[in-house]
Amino acid sequence: MWKRMNEAMTRMATAVAYLLKNYIPKALVDDFTSRSGVSGRRDWASKVSTPPHAAPVTKEKEEAISPERKEMGKFDPGAPPPFTIGEIRAAIPKHCWVKNTWRSMSYVVRDLIAVFGLAAAAAYFNNWAVWPLYWAAQGTMFWALFVLGHDCGHGSFSNNRKLNSVVGHLLHTSILVPYHGWRISHRTHHQNHGHVENDESWHPLSEKIYKSLDDVTRKMRFTVPFPLFAYPVYLWSRSPGKKGSHFDPNSDLFLPNEKKDIIASTLCWTAMVGLLVGLSCAFGPATIFKLYGVPYLIFVAWLDLVTYLHHHGHEQKLPWYRGKEWSYLRGGLTTIDRDYGWINNIHHDIGTHVVHHLFPQIPHYHLVEATEAAKPVLGKYYREPKRSGPIPFHLLENLIDSLRHDHYVSDTGDVVYYQTDSQLSSSASKNKSQ
Repeated sequence: MWKRMNEAMTRMATAVAYLLKNYIPKALVDDFTSRSGVSGRRDWASKVSTPPHAAPVTKEKEEAISPERKEMGKFDPGAPPPFTIGEIRAAIPKHCWVKNTWRSMSYVVRDLIAVFGLAAAAAYFNNWAVWPLYWAAQGTMFWALFVLGHDCGHGSFSNNRKLNSVVGHLLHTSILVPYHGWRISHRTHHQNHGHVENDESWHPLSEKIYKSLDDVTRKMRFTVPFPLFAYPVYLWSRSPGKKGSHFDPNSDLFLPNEKKDIIASTLCWTAMVGLLVGLSCAFGPATIFKLYGVPYLIFVAWLDLVTYLHHHGHEQKLPWYRGKEWSYLRGGLTTIDRDYGWINNIHHDIGTHVVHHLFPQIPHYHLVEATEAAKPVLGKYYREPKRSGPIPFHLLENLIDSLRHDHYVSDTGDVVYYQTDSQLSSSASKNKSQ
């Protein structure tokens, strides 16, 4: 009996070895090919795929790995993930993709009621004990309006493109954002997130560009509070190393067939500026500055804070990519979720940013559920955000620390990490201690 069992086990081992050698690799390749990409949803997403496993590290490659990556231990956030974007999509419940126009419009109505209610209350009391509270609340509501317009730009507001455009124009124009100009550059950001050169929003400066900046520009870009008011400048002149304006239909930001859209948004923006000038003449510049000007500045600070921290400031340095190392999935996995305490609901859960970056067509009111469903697939590539108190003051520390250390990336290399200008960093530390 023992002899027969031994022969059977030998035959079984031989069969398993044969299968492993001749069939398993092909099955894995076929499975990966069938599941990679986002089938038919968006061209720019469906054409992106990532290898299922990281390539083996030879001794020569190991010696070339940067110190930052060596310090990361067993988990390397710059390595290709062992899952596909199709697997993440499959984990998200189907109803999370459904856009409810009436529900989306209810958020617009809610926010507009809050905006006009706050303005009426501030004008009625007209007291310096009230104005600072009004500015903080109204600036936050302006930011909430921006997020809803942001949903319109992604098409996650409704399935009706004309409705998205109309609502997006009304919301964004009211806070001096050129809707189509922003929408198109933001589309570029999503299509190239995590790419050193091709990303559009708060992408890293190469060492060459960084060192070409004059001292004043360098200090203003990396010293709080100046970066919190960068957005209006970005709309007119983009980031260092890039040219063009969100208001210019001939800018290289836009395709020739998008010129009419840019002209329309620029005209709307100009009309809003004219309205503010007219209101200033009617009620006085000081009144309009208190009712609109200061909240606008608070809104800009919110926008710059949130958009920066969704791609910077994590306690573990995260990679940026170039060339063949970049993929839509790997770039999206360097995005960071943030918790904003009481503000989460007010600004429509924009802090749930990882899943939003991978699947921007998901409505904001499904992002939390979609993120929870995706976490088991993402594993260590998802970084749980630090829980916030009612007001997310802790994020200011993340911002300051990142601006002190994350200055530029190498001019070469396809997987790079932020490097620090020691002179600028020591100067910032000295100013903080004083």
